[in-house]
Amino acid sequence: MDNGPTDATPTTAAFRLVLLSKSNPVMGCYMFWTSLLVLKMLVMSLLTARQRMKTKTFANPEDLRISRSPEVRFGDPGVERVRRAHRNDLENILPFLLMSLVYVASGPNPLTARLLIRIGASARLLHTLVYALIPVPQPARALAFFTTFAITCFEAGYVLFCCIKYI
Repeated sequence: MDNGPTDATPTTAAFRLVLLSKSNPVMGCYMFWTSLLVLKMLVMSLLTARQRMKTKTFANPEDLRISRSPEVRFGDPGVERVRRAHRNDLENILPFLLMSLVYVASGPNPLTARLLIRIGASARLLHTLVYALIPVPQPARALAFFTTFAITCFEAGYVLFCCIKYI
């Protein structure tokens, strides 16, 4: 009695591999936006260093020689704002990227998936802009945060629903 293709059939296995290749437009979209967000997070480290140099705010004694500053200093508002924005990235971009990859692997509707990835990544870029570069009053930062947060939750729910049959 044949119940049709299973996950072990060559056709399904090939289909799954195609999902995670750049020949899949959804994966290509994911790869582009992932690269952009990773570069943005790396730039946040440089932005923190720039703020430290600009304000001569160094947290380590060995850095004092570079700055010609007489003492270790903490708590500069500009440095702390950039550090908080960077930490927020680490807490939110990494789950978004991981969940988006699993979402892409689940074979979602291509138009929906590409739209969600673009909007989520753009919201994170906007979050950095309104938090660390050009501080804007709330709710700008909250809207940018919750946009990506909601997309990550949606993707997780979608994958859970798709994979519940495997538990």
